[in-house]
Amino acid sequence: MKAVFTFPIRIYWEDTDAGGIVFYANYLKFFERARTEWLRSLGVEQQSLKDESGGMFVVSETQLKYFSPARLDDLLEVTAQTAESGRASLVLTQQAWLNAAGQRKLLAEGTIRIGWVDSHTMKPGRIPAKILEALQ
Repeated sequence: MKAVFTFPIRIYWEDTDAGGIVFYANYLKFFERARTEWLRSLGVEQQSLKDESGGMFVVSETQLKYFSPARLDDLLEVTAQTAESGRASLVLTQQAWLNAAGQRKLLAEGTIRIGWVDSHTMKPGRIPAKILEALQ
């Protein structure tokens, strides 16, 4: 299993619903931010990669499970970890954790499949070797 990447995310008013808890779909945004920063930490900047290779990652499948809500001002740790890697797609496991009062609490977890596509035609392609090497 690959190393776990962790990215901090603070909860703002814009993240909450009328009940004062994080709107469920926002966890997908938090997971996206963590994946983007994970790739950046590996030296893969997505805009540059798209400009240089003509390809990009797209989400093709998600599965999420929610355990407990996050609330305004909470500081989350959102993780990303490679679970599977192939020539055209990656499966990542991701989690959102709350650290409060010295206790770590799992709020949500999921798997995200991202596939490589040509940015103009949106047809699937092979992930560039540069990225696969960075994931090793």
